[in-house]
Amino acid sequence: MKLIIINGPNLNLLGKREPEVYGDKTFEDYLTELRLKFKDVQLEYFQSNIEGEIIDKIQEVGFSYDGIVLNAASYTHTSVGIGDAVKAIESPVVEVHISNTHKREDFRHISYISSGAKGVILGFGLQSYDLAIKSFV
Repeated sequence: MKLIIINGPNLNLLGKREPEVYGDKTFEDYLTELRLKFKDVQLEYFQSNIEGEIIDKIQEVGFSYDGIVLNAASYTHTSVGIGDAVKAIESPVVEVHISNTHKREDFRHISYISSGAKGVILGFGLQSYDLAIKSFV
């Protein structure tokens, strides 16, 4: 099975950014744990702070991968383009958020991705990614 995790803006700062919300572990450290836990899964990773690069990656892998775990971060609430890209591909997408976006600012209650996703997992910290991968295996 071939999956990719795609992370959006500011998630490259995990471990440094708002540890009370996002924890104190870097995503790279967590990715190592995920790869050890899911040894039978070819797990790739991509992160960008640029909307167009995220769309390009979704289109690149969206017809050949078994699934995409997507945390578009703040683009979740603003990017019709990423939402359209998710709807345009064949690979199933699980939308993931580290925090419970419904407990945060009102603008974070809206997702342009959810309607095209296989499912949505939010509020379980980094374990949200673990749960998303489990949904594919």
